[in-house]
Amino acid sequence: MIANIVSKKQKFYKEILKHLFFNKQLSCADLSNLIGKSIPLTTQYLNELISLKMVIEKGYAVSTGGRRPQTYSINTGTVYVIAVAMDQLVTRVALISNDNTIVGDIEKFDLVLANNPNSLNELIQHLAAFIKKSNIPQSKIAGIGIGMPGFVDVAKGINHTFLPCRTGSIISNIEAALKIPTLIDNDSSLVGLAELKWGAARNKRHVMVINIGWGIGLGIIAEGKLFRGKDGFAGEFSHIPLFDNNKICSCGKHGCLETETSLIVVAEKGIQQLKKQKQATLLKNLSKDRIEESAKKIIEAAQKGDKFSIELISEAAYSIGRGVSILIHLLNPELIVISGIGSLAGKVWAAPIQQAVNEHCIPKIAEHTEIKVSPLGYNAELIGAAALIMDHYEKLPKLVTEKLHVA
Repeated sequence: MIANIVSKKQKFYKEILKHLFFNKQLSCADLSNLIGKSIPLTTQYLNELISLKMVIEKGYAVSTGGRRPQTYSINTGTVYVIAVAMDQLVTRVALISNDNTIVGDIEKFDLVLANNPNSLNELIQHLAAFIKKSNIPQSKIAGIGIGMPGFVDVAKGINHTFLPCRTGSIISNIEAALKIPTLIDNDSSLVGLAELKWGAARNKRHVMVINIGWGIGLGIIAEGKLFRGKDGFAGEFSHIPLFDNNKICSCGKHGCLETETSLIVVAEKGIQQLKKQKQATLLKNLSKDRIEESAKKIIEAAQKGDKFSIELISEAAYSIGRGVSILIHLLNPELIVISGIGSLAGKVWAAPIQQAVNEHCIPKIAEHTEIKVSPLGYNAELIGAAALIMDHYEKLPKLVTEKLHVA
């Protein structure tokens, strides 16, 4: 019976920490509403968390006419998340603290996902080394959140496209090896979650988040919540059959949006056209052997106003805009957010996408749809991976001894 009481109390502790993570600082009344408990009981939980040095008083809120309420926030160093952002070629890992800031450097390593039967073991080895290097006690790590491309079944913890498991699931293998709760999701869904929690989609209800990278992903926000569909596969924007170009896509079909718009395609076009380019350009030494580096060079050159690079991106952007027009007709969003690594090129994307929308959308349907470039940039997936863990914090399994001791 005592164990059950402790477990319930820990659950409410975690709920309080979760809401403080997402809102930075809240009053007791705010927290009472969010966790569904009375103000006296919420006050008791807060005082206990303060005594455990996990929560601190943060000062008084702005007055709304009456007595100013005391606000609370998470104490520095209380909880951390291991955030992992994977693409087909490179994996990035970051330690994110309870104030949603990245601690130290983002670690980056090559991990090819396609046709790699050992990819899961490689990932586990890199994560183990990262955790050891961080010097953070495992009891302070809330979990490992992982974003990855492919058809990710969130409920089963598997990826039908990458990271094959000989036994069990991706989640069960990582948890068995590292003893830390783990959650996975599609990379574009996590980019959408990051935008919803802290980015351009915050406080919005109907948003399409376009994740421009080695594919063209989509995070769908409907009624203020992330929409994943029945099996978690919603948002495969890359594979809308939009072109009669006879180009084979990574999915095995022909003419998908990805075949004309991914950053890999942009880089390949840049390499081909650079040989014929007569005008001066900032681009040098693009190579198919270093396709990721070549794509980043094009983005960087476009940021600096390089005409050749801007034209390459604009061509892809217009084609993305044609796909966005379909989304607008189907879903009538209030906002389109350009996110992912491609968003580093900034407003270069916005004008040609808007042009395509102007040409292909019924004006009445599109008149209240705004197009914005993400303020989160390339870190959106990492931020979304942290949000995934904290969004489920009170439900995560207890795999290591926690600091949430209750007398």
